[in-house]
Amino acid sequence: MEGVSYARMPRVKIRELKDDYAKFELRDTDASIANALRRVMIAEVPTIAIDLVEIETNSSVLNDEFLAHRLGLIPLTSERAMSMRFSRDCDACDGDGQCEFCSVEFHLRVKCMTDQTLDVTSKDLISSDHTVTPVDFNDSSLIQSSDAITNRGIIIVKLRRGQELKLRAIARKGIGKDHAKWSPAATVTFMYEPEIHINEDLMESLTLEEKKEWVESSPTHVFDIDVVTQQVTVVDPEAYTYDDEVIKKAEAMGKPGLVEINAKQDSFIFTVESTGAVKASQLLLNAIEILKTKLDAVRLSEDTVEADDQFGELGAHLRGG
Repeated sequence: MEGVSYARMPRVKIRELKDDYAKFELRDTDASIANALRRVMIAEVPTIAIDLVEIETNSSVLNDEFLAHRLGLIPLTSERAMSMRFSRDCDACDGDGQCEFCSVEFHLRVKCMTDQTLDVTSKDLISSDHTVTPVDFNDSSLIQSSDAITNRGIIIVKLRRGQELKLRAIARKGIGKDHAKWSPAATVTFMYEPEIHINEDLMESLTLEEKKEWVESSPTHVFDIDVVTQQVTVVDPEAYTYDDEVIKKAEAMGKPGLVEINAKQDSFIFTVESTGAVKASQLLLNAIEILKTKLDAVRLSEDTVEADDQFGELGAHLRGG
């Protein structure tokens, strides 16, 4: 940002952390770095996803292409994705998908033998690598208490009596920039951290009813009135959505300058939701590592161009001499 310099390195402070969710602060940097980090988390952190499906038998109601698409979108545990090779760069791969360096093989063989509908789920996929398996979604807040429902996995297709599905699938390393199935992030957002200052003198000139009217003008619960002192307080500055409703309301009441709201240009609040392929904390660490590598590559290319220019000038001088 022009006219702004940052003496310190960017800092990250974790506020909330779960396996599939993270909320953190990014400070001492500008919006370009914040957005670069967001884009890397979405599109450039690698994961493993099913990329090739060979169907031997399919008598279900879904056609082969539909099944292949559904299989590709099943998130797979991808902790080892960073160390794997891209299939296009693998010199040890013979092209049949059986390569420990760049691919993982899955098999699925299911046939319905009863009159009850059979759910074929991600738990029916048998992996050649125990470290790469379909993500297990066992969220007690979203499921019933029945163990059968708890451990059902992601439904691929439903089969009736006599219907059968046999297939072989190859999972490979990729990034979200190539296809959304490789994106490890369900959602990555960031916002400027707001600074909110209330003009106490102007606020005290309002009646209690006017204060309540002004507080209620905010679409989100940013402000509240203390029941004891009857003073307006800021209860949740991060709930502010930069809608300017309270500023417009103050002007309509004839009290411009009642509140001043500024966005900190060097402080951002991130919210990250993972698909489960990698943990949210590992997603952030991998994104930082990839961003650092890209910045190092830019720095190296600049040094190379500068050196080429210097040698070019030296050669021109010698030729001229």
